[in-house]
Amino acid sequence: MSDRDYDLFVIGAGSGGVRAARMAAGFGARVAVAEDRYMGGTCVNVGCVPKKLYVYASEYSKAFEDARGFGWDSEIPPFDWETLRENKRVEISRLNAIYQRLLDNSGADVFDGRARIVDAHTVAVGEARYSTDRILIATGGWPHVPDIPGRELAITSNEVFDLDYFPERLAIVGGGYIAVEFAGIFNGLGAQVTQLYRGPLFLRGFDADIRAHAAQEIVKTGVDLRFETNVEAIRHGSGGLLLELSDGSTLEVDAVLYATGRKPNLEGLGLEHVNVALSEFGTIEVDQHYRTSEPSVFALGDVTGGMELTPVALAEGMAFARREFGGQEAEVDYDFIPTAVFSQPNIGTVGFTEEQARAHFGHIRLFKSTFRPMKHTISGRSEQSLMKLIVDKASDRVVGLHMVGPDAGEILQGFAVAMRAGATKAMFDSTIGIHPTAAEELVTMREPWTED
Repeated sequence: MSDRDYDLFVIGAGSGGVRAARMAAGFGARVAVAEDRYMGGTCVNVGCVPKKLYVYASEYSKAFEDARGFGWDSEIPPFDWETLRENKRVEISRLNAIYQRLLDNSGADVFDGRARIVDAHTVAVGEARYSTDRILIATGGWPHVPDIPGRELAITSNEVFDLDYFPERLAIVGGGYIAVEFAGIFNGLGAQVTQLYRGPLFLRGFDADIRAHAAQEIVKTGVDLRFETNVEAIRHGSGGLLLELSDGSTLEVDAVLYATGRKPNLEGLGLEHVNVALSEFGTIEVDQHYRTSEPSVFALGDVTGGMELTPVALAEGMAFARREFGGQEAEVDYDFIPTAVFSQPNIGTVGFTEEQARAHFGHIRLFKSTFRPMKHTISGRSEQSLMKLIVDKASDRVVGLHMVGPDAGEILQGFAVAMRAGATKAMFDSTIGIHPTAAEELVTMREPWTED
């Protein structure tokens, strides 16, 4: 142990920062954590957790409609935004307290305030200064709104969960998973939703078939999808906000939500006082062990520009603590990381897209199945699911699995284990399915849709 105040000073009490702090303290390190906003970071407060709760809320309207085909004489009751909002606040407060207790029980010192780096071994919180062997930056990302006239009238994912009113007409700008998820949420809650995206098709980076199928199904739910359309300006109109669009038209709404990407939350952090290199995108550059160009400063999670997923930040926090304080050679394996988009219908994906697989493996086999979920044969809903397997022809290994349909995230979690273990298509074929389920489709696809 050095004569400095701490062995590790963590800036940011989100998923990655808290996990790194707790594990480092468990290895005997003297740890401090500073957080200036809320315990648990983006995921717990304005990300994954409240988003999933609101997804649950929005799915009830469809459930009420679907119930009629099963003999339930149901009508959609009125929705109360205030009830959902306040119950969400109670749950988030409970989780905030859990994160606080986890840090307290680990023995870490917790400071309420924005930490600033003074030099390579000093961090300030308010007027107090603390010396430390290592500094870990885990401050996450922050929503970005482009510089257009009237940008101050827009809201972001930071504010949307706690609006004082329910926006009956909502414009959502963006084509990433956050935009798609909120379109489904507010559409399900009863709003008239228009989603605007500047490109020809949303969900860039996902498999092309998944993107096209998702667009087709989302339109069926009532979301007004407008591609190759952007907002030029926002101003007050006679009955709300008036959006001036790139095609020359206007759109009047009650609120406009920008989900056009996130940037590293580095403002006021004091990086100018240390030799921490940034990428052209403004993210912190790190090596495979999360060390920056300043040897005593580390960074992990969304600030590094990698996969912006809570479980990835958790894994990085564990690997960092094990290596730096536990004497273990720990690294995160970024291959075959599963992820889900809680759109309506859901999207689940793990491994290579078709485009990536062709470039990486050369010769592949594709298996696809489109079908109506069993539930909707009676509900009357026209929703279609899509499942797709991508197989490396040389090794027969399943290298990509993609799905659009109910419970896609739940289904793909288990398949991700098999794929990380190197499961082949022959192993999929020899696995007996659970009948009747949607998941069995993934082990019953025999004839390739295409092969090269």
